[in-house]
Amino acid sequence: MDRMPESKGKVCVTGAAGFLASWLIKRLLLSGYHVTGTVRDIENVKKVGHLWKLEGAKERLFLVRADLMVEGSFDEAVMGCSGVFHTASPVLGRPTSDPKGEILQPAIDGTLNVLRSCQKNPSLKRVVLTSSSSTVRARDDFDPRVPLDESSWSSVELCERLKIWYALSKTLAERAAWEFCEENKIDLVTVLPSFVIGPSLPPDLCSTTADVLGLLKGETEKFKWHGRMGYVHIDDVALCHILAYESETARGRYLCSSTVIDNDELVSILAARYPSLPIPRRFEKVDRPYYEFNTSKFKELGLKLRSIEEMFEDCVASLTEQGYLTTSVLKTAD
Repeated sequence: MDRMPESKGKVCVTGAAGFLASWLIKRLLLSGYHVTGTVRDIENVKKVGHLWKLEGAKERLFLVRADLMVEGSFDEAVMGCSGVFHTASPVLGRPTSDPKGEILQPAIDGTLNVLRSCQKNPSLKRVVLTSSSSTVRARDDFDPRVPLDESSWSSVELCERLKIWYALSKTLAERAAWEFCEENKIDLVTVLPSFVIGPSLPPDLCSTTADVLGLLKGETEKFKWHGRMGYVHIDDVALCHILAYESETARGRYLCSSTVIDNDELVSILAARYPSLPIPRRFEKVDRPYYEFNTSKFKELGLKLRSIEEMFEDCVASLTEQGYLTTSVLKTAD
């Protein structure tokens, strides 16, 4: 019987039960890594049960309790790991009167908490931080004819003025991470995915997949604010994280996005493929600057990203399998 290679070593993934982290752990296990995953509640079978079903999990997955808001709680998880993938981040699913207390400060403090634990680990080679393309595009001073790349940073002032709390939390957390890692000589690489689409391994849908489900069922409320958005397959994002970790030449930030399109173009594609679904045909126009992403730096890592059709096909199949959509929707148009 073939044995999985042990030379891949041990890595840590924070927020292990999340949408992206679950896929990342799946890919790391398939690659032969030993994975320590952090969760807030190890005993919550509904939250972590899907992780134990992954191939290689029983042999090479170890779950540890840790909380972003508890100083030192990641010490045990990262110790002895050569790599740490920090994917955990607070997400605000509802309006709040205290965005600073509920999402901004937790994102920054949580990231620094994990990095302080990394600093204590003599085995550490590299940290890969999951940031967001929203740290690049939330600004109103760029030339729409020039695609945005990793040198661009979102405007803190604009995010505060327009109350774009998620983009602001990601921007401030990533900036804090770069400052800390430069001061403490930690090898950091950041991955900046656009809107992530694909099958959900956890049974409970994350906010982005729930928004996609709403769109497929005819809702426009969440998506209308996108105006124009980049999209990328969840599996490609997971693979990008691993490439960013394994590539000796990887440095700095990596935009990870397949296609940037307007809402009307997106629903046109989806309505043609899934004629039985009540997908909206058009959206109200919102005042959003036109932009494209320059992902040439990411392409140097060697991964070919899946198309918008492929990512939604996998997403719809998953939502149908999980009972969120009826099986008839899989009969796509020719």
